Amino acid sequence: MTDPAVVPEIPEALDTDLFLTRVFAAPRDVVWRFFTEPDRLATWFGPHAVHVDPATVRVELREGGPWSLDMVDNDSGAHYPLRVTLRTVIAPEYLEGSAEADTGDGPLRDVRLRIWLHHHGDRTRMTLHQGPLDGGFLDATRDGWQESFDKINAILASEPIR
Repeated sequence: MTDPAVVPEIPEALDTDLFLTRVFAAPRDVVWRFFTEPDRLATWFGPHAVHVDPATVRVELREGGPWSLDMVDNDSGAHYPLRVTLRTVIAPEYLEGSAEADTGDGPLRDVRLRIWLHHHGDRTRMTLHQGPLDGGFLDATRDGWQESFDKINAILASEPIR
């Protein structure tokens, strides 16, 4: 864990970087658990055409710890592993890691993933930065995250906030 007084600022946007902001209708500690509890992470991660194999989810909230999972194509059964090595964890407001993924369109290597969670009472504003992403990976990654966040919103709308 890192000193909470040192939450990094959002970096300058580059053409190869993805930035997304989403507001969730839940307090920050609830949203934090969606990103950090393996059982919850497995319920929402990935676009609609995939699901996460819960047995593959590993989260260890420490520097050097894993934040990893396998997405499984709903039609073909193909596995798409995502492996993030955490660099900074500041609960409940910031996660940063170095990501690698095997996609159906080729590998992603040396990609930084940063997630900021901003407290707004019973709502949370999330800012995500991921990059660098080359070529078509930028659009596909944006679409995948948007569909994933739609899943979180659907869960929040159907379950009492815990």
